[in-house]
Amino acid sequence: MIAYTIRRLLLIIPTFILVTMIVFLSVRFIPGDVVDLMVAEMSMQIGLGADETAARLAETLGLNVPIQIQYGRWLGILPQESGEFAGLFQFEFGNSLWKNLPVLDEFIDRLPVSLEVGIIAIVIGLILSVPIGVYSAIRQDTVTDYAGRTLAIICISAPGFWIATMVMVYPSIWWGWTPALKYVPLVVDPGSNLLQFLLPGSIMGLIMLGSVMRITRTMMLEVLRQDYIRTAWSKGLNERTVIVRHALKNALIPVITIIGMMVPMMIGGTVIIEQIFVLPGVGRYMFEAISRRDYPVVSGVNVFLATTILVVNLVVDLTYAWLDPRIRYH
Repeated sequence: MIAYTIRRLLLIIPTFILVTMIVFLSVRFIPGDVVDLMVAEMSMQIGLGADETAARLAETLGLNVPIQIQYGRWLGILPQESGEFAGLFQFEFGNSLWKNLPVLDEFIDRLPVSLEVGIIAIVIGLILSVPIGVYSAIRQDTVTDYAGRTLAIICISAPGFWIATMVMVYPSIWWGWTPALKYVPLVVDPGSNLLQFLLPGSIMGLIMLGSVMRITRTMMLEVLRQDYIRTAWSKGLNERTVIVRHALKNALIPVITIIGMMVPMMIGGTVIIEQIFVLPGVGRYMFEAISRRDYPVVSGVNVFLATTILVVNLVVDLTYAWLDPRIRYH
């Protein structure tokens, strides 16, 4: 297990480098150029021609050098114009091109908002999906099973942004009520903060519920047909012992995989939800950066999410051995 973990950690290094290359280049393939957007806003104020303004901006932002040099400076393996090394390898994400504020500081300020939405979504999704999936499997083809499967299909089919929009629109029309749109920090008012985040978190939890419930039910049905489960029944063990101690852990292996894939989505995939509920999280920060071609912000957020995925995948793989003792890593 230790040797396997070390190998996986070493494998993360080239994977991370490849991810940085893809992130750095792809964000620059977005149609439009940040210099052109800035020129449109600044040329009239500065009183210079568009070409001269663009040249000065490109030089100020460090975009007038070849892209390989920009990439080296962003990583921190090449010195900045000031001669200092400041990049990802020095835990520096650079400054926003528009606000000139450190990306890392802005990201840290907004991360708790997205984390709170994601944690609420994951907790609600797991609390509902796993028990419903297990119960549907052990009561296959009953009314309860059909109800659970119908709920799962509805949760998968109904888009999250549509549900969020309906929640915002119809209560205001029918009852004159709308969710709080002014962000309340957790440290200021925990009660109001929880009420504000419960609705968007629940909507994202419903999105997660459908997929997890279906895979849980499918795997439980497969495990319940195994020979060792029949042996457990033949020994006279009660249903709770057979389901919880013998069947559930093995059935959870694919479920853990699905959950591992959803964790980064719950952190960075809240763009639309944060826009609808006016939450100053990472998703909204990312949306604003993409619309304004703020390269350091888009690149920094994507690198963080990619790193989260790499770490979560490693944790998921190591969890397999705990769930199923037959799995051994060498």
